[in-house]
Amino acid sequence: MDHFGIFGLLPPFLTIALALITKDVIISLFIGILSGTLIVAGGNPVAAGMALTDWIANSLADGWNIRIFLFCGLLGALVGMLSKTGAAFSFGDWAAGKLKTKKQSLMFTWFFGLIVFIDDYFNSLTIGTVMRPLTDKTGTSRAKLAYILDSTAAPVCIIAPISSWVVYVMSVIKDSDGFSSLGISEFTYFIKLIPYNLYAIFTILLVAVIIITEKDFGPMAKSEKRALEDKILFDEIKYGLPAGKIEEDPRGANTRPMDMLLPIIALIIFAVVFFPLTTWFAAIDGESIKNLPDAVKSIPLSSAFNDTDASAALMYAVIFTLVLSYIYYISRRLLTIKTAASAIIEGIKSMVPALIILAMAWSIGSLIKSTPDEGGLGLSLFLSEAVVNGGFPLWLLPVVVFIISCLISFSTGTSWGTFAIMIPIVMPITIALAQSMNLDGNSLLNATLVPTGAVLGGAIFGDHSSPISDTTILSSTGASCPHLEHVATQVPYALFIAFISLAGHLASGITNNLFAGLSLTIILFFAGLFILAKRYGNNS
Repeated sequence: MDHFGIFGLLPPFLTIALALITKDVIISLFIGILSGTLIVAGGNPVAAGMALTDWIANSLADGWNIRIFLFCGLLGALVGMLSKTGAAFSFGDWAAGKLKTKKQSLMFTWFFGLIVFIDDYFNSLTIGTVMRPLTDKTGTSRAKLAYILDSTAAPVCIIAPISSWVVYVMSVIKDSDGFSSLGISEFTYFIKLIPYNLYAIFTILLVAVIIITEKDFGPMAKSEKRALEDKILFDEIKYGLPAGKIEEDPRGANTRPMDMLLPIIALIIFAVVFFPLTTWFAAIDGESIKNLPDAVKSIPLSSAFNDTDASAALMYAVIFTLVLSYIYYISRRLLTIKTAASAIIEGIKSMVPALIILAMAWSIGSLIKSTPDEGGLGLSLFLSEAVVNGGFPLWLLPVVVFIISCLISFSTGTSWGTFAIMIPIVMPITIALAQSMNLDGNSLLNATLVPTGAVLGGAIFGDHSSPISDTTILSSTGASCPHLEHVATQVPYALFIAFISLAGHLASGITNNLFAGLSLTIILFFAGLFILAKRYGNNS
């Protein structure tokens, strides 16, 4: 038996339904996995429970997975130390002395969000706390600040080459059935995937364009007008008072702007160095390649980057960065051995929910793709056969998965859970449909990138705009903005980008060409922004 047929659909459908009802992705994934093991075990609860624990344990026993697991935990430790020093506040103060106008302060807030790509929570809380006094002084509404924070959190993390988000997505893609047939490394695949993530790209672009043109629309235009003319930064009467604990300034007297930049720069440099080094060291066999110089000569730099073990390279990079930052902060007396240890522990604790979702995602992905002989459901094979034999059009797939991903992520408030549910289902379907059309090489690769990019974009939409999303809540907190005012002013912008992204994915799906999707999205972006600003903008 190759698969359990339609019964294999129960785990993902149950997971989605529970996620929509309970808003708890971890419990939903757990029950989804349990339902799958119950099917495989023929309804025996004891055997199903044992199989569930085995799936989770085996996912963590994999060398690639455990290195990604450790990378996420250690990245949390690095962010914990960075946050404890209060270095971001010094960086903000340094910038504040050079910023004179409202436009300058907002553009710097946007740029600040771009460079703090290693963690979305740190981005929202710290940058908001740092920049709020300056944006208040220049007459910016708290809603506008919250929007900038939110739009440079998840949308930036998902397209930055080095972040916990990236390694998570790579791990889910790598374990998806059919990915190995593409003949490409998971890191290279992710890099190629970036321009296909239309929602994230145009969300970031929209912030910059609105700041430069000063053409807000919808509720945001009203909030900005009230802040500028009446000096009222948030609408207490309509939305209530800001909620949440505002982060305090923990820095010492000798904290400098470079104290914030050093870990980020070091992480990038170490990653760039270790990506090819990992490949070269792995190639040393003691015979044909005896040492590192021989490996460098035998493997070109481009191939070394493409063929690298991304999990190993990133883990090495974060370990070296963590050690360097630890020594640097203690030598600068920004942290003591005791406070550094506390910061590291708190940082790792902050990553625990993400690590649990990560383990669950690996488990349900393996359960879905594995055959009954391997203890799995064989669902990916069943779906591939069903959509190919049923004549489902490949060009329509990106639109369908984008809409479904938007609904799941908006209802649950999490993108990571959406990745875990959607990618293992979408990847084998896409590859099977493409291969049934005799696509190969770049055409096959492009056909998989379009719907995968749609999944990522749809997932980011919910993380960006859902009122129950962590980053939406933290952006409200960081900006000291009433949460409902942040949601009300941001949702029209998010829906606008979602609409033009949907059109772009449709164009890319029909033509199997990224340029067509990007071109249509760009046209709709500027035309739509012009119409919305004119009809519902500041001067309407």
